[in-house]
Amino acid sequence: MNPRLAELHPYPFEKLARLKAGVEPPADKPHIALSIGEPQDPPPHFVSEAVIGHLHGLAKYPTTRGLPALREAIAAWLQRRFALPGVDPETQVLPVNGTREALFSFAQAVVDPSRRPLVAMPNPFYQIYEGAALLAGAEPYYLNATAATGWLPDFDAVPESVWRRCQLLYLCSPYNPTGQVIGLERLQDLIEKAHRYDFVIAGDECYSELHDGEPPPGLLQAAAEMGHGDFSRCVVFHSLSKRSSAPGLRSGFVAGDAGVLARYFRYRTYHGCAMPLPVQHASIAAWSDEAHVERNRRAYRERFAAVAAVLGEVGEVTVPPAGFYFWLEVPGGDVEFARRLYARHNVTVLPGSFLAREVDGVNPGEGYVRVAWVHSLETCIEAARRIRDELAAW
Repeated sequence: MNPRLAELHPYPFEKLARLKAGVEPPADKPHIALSIGEPQDPPPHFVSEAVIGHLHGLAKYPTTRGLPALREAIAAWLQRRFALPGVDPETQVLPVNGTREALFSFAQAVVDPSRRPLVAMPNPFYQIYEGAALLAGAEPYYLNATAATGWLPDFDAVPESVWRRCQLLYLCSPYNPTGQVIGLERLQDLIEKAHRYDFVIAGDECYSELHDGEPPPGLLQAAAEMGHGDFSRCVVFHSLSKRSSAPGLRSGFVAGDAGVLARYFRYRTYHGCAMPLPVQHASIAAWSDEAHVERNRRAYRERFAAVAAVLGEVGEVTVPPAGFYFWLEVPGGDVEFARRLYARHNVTVLPGSFLAREVDGVNPGEGYVRVAWVHSLETCIEAARRIRDELAAW
């Protein structure tokens, strides 16, 4: 077996299952799971119909590069959304089976394990970043995100020696779990560093369409405004899971630097990860429509306003500018609070420390829980009331 597998940490939801083991929540309260970022709203009807209408495509092998029409729809969406001067669907776009698969496999293609590689990532983080780095033979480097840094990674604290060893930098904006957004100037500063120190930036932008007001800037947008129309050293990852409430579709894309994508495409031809044709046709429909995305945005903002009003009865609540999570400070320690919330109120949230690593004696997730407001408005309000009651009990 690959010895690097032993370096992988238990997944956060594995830890959560252990935490809940043996606990009997009250039977008179239906369970509400706020721990996983899985949209509960139905996907657009026309997306489902597109899958059904193209089931005959199951008789054919799909290609790794995907249908030209899909890559063209993705390129057109990128240009509209981020005001890009041009995106070449032939060389700068690749469809992927969900960004989780792509974020992991990208490191396997990019990292050169012979050069003491280092992969930098935010802390807390989506655990795929860390697992990808470890299995690629790289050392993870964690950039703490705390209240002092506005709940974004502390890029200014990274020493030059780390930038010199860095081969890949994972960004997440809007940031899971805090919902904060990396500004355009900071993105451009990181792009300048990528050119100076010779590394690639992987921009996880899967929550970019769930925002309030001004759309978050993107990595390719930042590059283009710097004059890097070729998106050199920049690759972004987008998904229909959050944008279109279609996590089961497993549809996303990777776009950016054509040279990087050409080598990544070679990797993917061996990886065996072509997107089924019915999914491709449904994805074309989804990337070509914005009305359903606007409805999603309104629904999440309505939930945010309602649950913030409930939780505000017992303390200050920070409503993030994007995403669908609250990064909620809790008393008594995040792990114990999550356990008691489940035991007393049958609500599951994710302890923040499960999403982070201790660095310099600090685990930036300790004392916080991630709450995913993905259910109906009525269910979210009920969950917020139960959380309020538990907060008031400490």
